[in-house]
Amino acid sequence: MINQTIEQLLSHYSVRAFKDKALTESEIRLLVESAQAASTSNFVQAYSIIGVSDKKIRRELAQIAGGMDYVETTGQFFVFTADLNRNKSIAESKGANPASLDTTEKWLVAVIDAALAAQNMAIAAESLGLGICYIGGIRNNIKQVSDLLEIPDHAMPLFGLTIGYPEQNSAPKPRMPYELVYHENRYQQKEEGLYQAYDETISKYYTDRTGGVRSETWTEQIAKGMEHATRLDMKDFIESKKLGLK
Repeated sequence: MINQTIEQLLSHYSVRAFKDKALTESEIRLLVESAQAASTSNFVQAYSIIGVSDKKIRRELAQIAGGMDYVETTGQFFVFTADLNRNKSIAESKGANPASLDTTEKWLVAVIDAALAAQNMAIAAESLGLGICYIGGIRNNIKQVSDLLEIPDHAMPLFGLTIGYPEQNSAPKPRMPYELVYHENRYQQKEEGLYQAYDETISKYYTDRTGGVRSETWTEQIAKGMEHATRLDMKDFIESKKLGLK
């Protein structure tokens, strides 16, 4: 049952070191067209993809993301944007009242459409031998990113995606066991003891990868991450963009 596509999916890992070599125009077009082939709710295609080739802008985005230099040196940096501005403009040009524009449902549609498109692009890139890494760090200062990229109301940047020629080889990070992720017919609360073997796997993974500098388990990592709320400006920013208000 395993085929080439599934082997590619199962061998995925994030790349954080790229050759300073730009993607060609034809490569970019092919990646964008692959993204566009993703499923989209009611065919609204409520997203835009901003390709950032300007090194100065990339440098600013890299700093916002936490000093991620590979944002600047990657082959191309894409910013996926939930975009209802386009839908609003079309509705108004047709004399229609965009009553659904600012609903939470429509906002979710835009976010999901963008995420599906991005994953299509990521898979297409890896099939071409390119490396990828998602950059959620652009949300560290989402207003600055929105202003920098001149994103209008009714649209907002969600995450970045680096795609380029890798300068590193790695291995997939172990995911949770199937039994912890899959639920049959109803949600089933998993027993805490089921995480033990996975914790041991992740602890060993971090120990080997860092030479013993890091050895935390997965559940320790999750618990630590839950202790501190982050990006508390997000709700106000979303409302300022007139998104998901109803």
